[in-house]
Amino acid sequence: MSTMVSVQEVTKVYKRGSEELKVLDSLSLDVPEGEFVALMGPSGSGKTTLLNLIAGIDQPTSGAVVVGGRNIAVLSEGELAKWRSHSVGFIFQFYNLIPVLSAVENVELPLLLTKLSKKERRERALTALKVVGLADRSSHYPRQLSGGQEQRVAIARAIVTDPQVLVADEPTGDLDAKSAEEILKLMETLNQEFKKTIVMVTHDPRAADRAHVQRHLEKGVLQLR
Repeated sequence: MSTMVSVQEVTKVYKRGSEELKVLDSLSLDVPEGEFVALMGPSGSGKTTLLNLIAGIDQPTSGAVVVGGRNIAVLSEGELAKWRSHSVGFIFQFYNLIPVLSAVENVELPLLLTKLSKKERRERALTALKVVGLADRSSHYPRQLSGGQEQRVAIARAIVTDPQVLVADEPTGDLDAKSAEEILKLMETLNQEFKKTIVMVTHDPRAADRAHVQRHLEKGVLQLR
């Protein structure tokens, strides 16, 4: 099985005035293609920073972040933006849907950066909504949807470009238990049936149990457990 994500000796330091805050300390992590990994640890342990580095939202102070064979740590801002648009799907705790757009229009948004025709974009967006079980809600606006349905729309938006990796930051953190369970089942389906590589940050042990692998961070270092 090939490696989809390889974090190699990565250190991340944030500077605040004259102070330096080391968030990740020579951290290495390999995620095989098709794996479902949960990153766990207390607040401030570096989980979200690591996720952001894998997603190309942030860049390491030192070390390499190789995703799909490409070291994204050396890309320029413009190159990173282009890479993110087709290589990574983002699922956040808060769904970040645009209230004035319908479900299908929200899902279409990442495709506006592609060369697809309007018809092709709409077909892809409807297919993604079908995958997440919301084909019958395509014309609904976010205010007409439950929290769980909004998160499904957000997941449809994340997968519509057929990305190499899905990154999820507390995807069930804002949901009730029933909706959270449905979202976790959907993520399992994306991993098992659609072979998506998923890296998820979570505080929730029930969410982490759905992953194949759990990795724990403490003060910027991966713990061997």
